[in-house]
Amino acid sequence: MDFTVLSLFPELMASFFEHGMISRGIEKELIAGHCINIRDFSTDRHNTVDDRPYGGGSGMVMKPEPLKAAILSAKKRAPESQVILMTPQGTAFNQKKAFELASNNEGLIFVCGRYEGIDERIYTTLVDEEISIGDYVMTGGELAAMVIIDSVARLIPGVLGSCESSKSDSFVDDRLEYAQYTRPEAFENSKVPDVLLSGNHEKIRLWREKSSLQRTFLKRPDLFEKTVLSAEEKTILMQWCQEIEALVRA
Repeated sequence: MDFTVLSLFPELMASFFEHGMISRGIEKELIAGHCINIRDFSTDRHNTVDDRPYGGGSGMVMKPEPLKAAILSAKKRAPESQVILMTPQGTAFNQKKAFELASNNEGLIFVCGRYEGIDERIYTTLVDEEISIGDYVMTGGELAAMVIIDSVARLIPGVLGSCESSKSDSFVDDRLEYAQYTRPEAFENSKVPDVLLSGNHEKIRLWREKSSLQRTFLKRPDLFEKTVLSAEEKTILMQWCQEIEALVRA
C-alpha cells in the first residue's frame, strides 16, 4: 500500500512516517510513505500557493496550478491511486471506510488543504473522494490524513505484530472491544477476573464476548441498531439481565 500526502508542511508528515507502527511497516516494505511539498510546484519566484477568493471574503484559497501539478506528480508513481481530499465537508470516516481503503492496492493520495480551502476546480476534476474525521474544523488536513493512514495501515497484513489484533478491534463487528488486563494480577485491591487465569479458552472466549456486549450496551447502544443479535449474543445478554435483576432484588 502506497500512502502519498500532499502538504504545505511536509515536515509534519516526515516525522509521522518515521515512528511506531508506520515506520515498522515501511521498513518491512509492506507500506510506503511519501510526502510532496505543494509549494515546490508554485509557478512564481515567491512560491505563492494561495490567493484572495473571488467575490470577496476573509482568508485565502489554495491556488489550482500548484495543487494540480502536485497531484499529477503523485499520480506518476501510482497512476491508479485514489485521490482523497481531507475536508470537514467529506464523508465521515469510520472502521468500515478503513477496511474499504485498505483494499485499495493501488495506493492513496491525500490532499491536505490549508487556509479557507482549495480552488473548487481541483475538487471537481482531480479529487476522487472527500473524507472528514469529524464535525469540527482544523487549520489543515495533515492531522486528519495521519488518522486515516494509521487506521488503514494497521489493516494491511503484517503491519501489526499479530494479524489477530485488528480482528478484535472495536467497531470491526459493530461491537466495542472487550476489557483488557495485564500484569500484575492484583493492582490496588483490584484483581484480574479469575476466568482469564483459568486457561480455559472457551470460557475466556465467552467472557470476552460478554464484556464486549456489556461495553457496547453501556457506551454505544446505537451500535446494536446496525446488526442483528446472534443467538449466542441474545443468550449472553439475557443472562446478564438476570444477574442484574438478582442484584436489584438482593
